[in-house]
Amino acid sequence: MELGLEGRRAVVGGASSGIGLAVAERLAEEGCSLLLWSRRQAELEGVAGALHARHGTKVVVVAADAREEGAGQRVAQAALTQLGGADIVVLNAGGPPPADAAATTPEAWRAAMELLAITPIDLATRLLPGMQERGWGRVIAILSSGVRQPIPELSYSNAGRSALAAWMKTVSRAVAIAGVTVNGILPGRIDTARASQLEAARAAREGRSVDKVRATRIAEIPAGRYGEADEVGSLVAFLASDRAAYLTGTLIPIDGGLASVQ
Repeated sequence: MELGLEGRRAVVGGASSGIGLAVAERLAEEGCSLLLWSRRQAELEGVAGALHARHGTKVVVVAADAREEGAGQRVAQAALTQLGGADIVVLNAGGPPPADAAATTPEAWRAAMELLAITPIDLATRLLPGMQERGWGRVIAILSSGVRQPIPELSYSNAGRSALAAWMKTVSRAVAIAGVTVNGILPGRIDTARASQLEAARAAREGRSVDKVRATRIAEIPAGRYGEADEVGSLVAFLASDRAAYLTGTLIPIDGGLASVQ
């Protein structure tokens, strides 16, 4: 399917690994020029070099920590100076650590909200005016199935990503007339390092092996497997394309049917 993304400029967060890396790969394959950002400069530079070698597209990077004040401004400014603007912004960040919902702390809440809501909203807000002026733009957030059904041990993630989702659904109505779409993706259990970390934490809490924890989690998924990061990347590419121009203000699960049985 021709997606018509050749020459579009995309900003992708959390692009040094996992879902962010898969998104970057898919958009580079479609001919987008990219600004990749995360905390890890060395890893980003390695990813950028590999993507340029494979696809010949322009790839620039900026190291920024979404938990720190001003990160959104830094990334937005880099997009303006290094790419000349942004047509697509993919809001993606790693998750806060698991926590007992009855034993959270103000400090951890502040960090989680900065990471998952304040910085991504600030970044998108700074890039939206250019999209509106050009009459075309895409804001796509990688959220979590915890937005739809809270995950017991992930209080910080559930709340932070839900705040971002609420803003996105609200702003989608304000910018739709300008040809800008705003959508969120709700990944279920995707085979990434984050999934492995959560499995290890659960195994330690329950005194079980990691293999048994994973087998239990897979048994709960109607599709009988974890998803692949590239499957999320492909969905992002579709949402970024002209073929999805009439799709906005939505939260789309990609979870092998898990949401239907929860």
